[in-house]
Amino acid sequence: MILIAPTDEPEICYALRHEVFVAEQGYTAEGEVDEFDPHSHHLLALDDDTPVATARVYLDGPTAKIGRVCVLKSHRGQGLGADLITAAVQLAASHPGTTRAILGAQAHATGFYGKLGFAAYGDPYDDEGEPHQMMERVL
Repeated sequence: MILIAPTDEPEICYALRHEVFVAEQGYTAEGEVDEFDPHSHHLLALDDDTPVATARVYLDGPTAKIGRVCVLKSHRGQGLGADLITAAVQLAASHPGTTRAILGAQAHATGFYGKLGFAAYGDPYDDEGEPHQMMERVL
């Protein structure tokens, strides 16, 4: 059984992000851990004791920015990504005054986030050669 919960060990999340975003998807390692990480809530998904997915939630006034969402290749296609986003939205909504959640979705994933209640806004943008789209959900 997979458990998703906040963690106070962000280094585990950083290692997962490096494996997915840098080693697998080819993003640069520089900037993967950024100035928002020390001020973010980190969610970690464990399969027994093995870390398999992560996301972060950065609170900024009424807005919660969900980001750095990744699931190891071995655990994709099982609904874990949706469970992780649901947990991130719940975490965001639990903070008084937070009225919306936003995220920058890889263009190919906008349908996935749309099914979870997010709607596109603004113009598409490029992140290291990968098209992205900002999306939001009212809490």
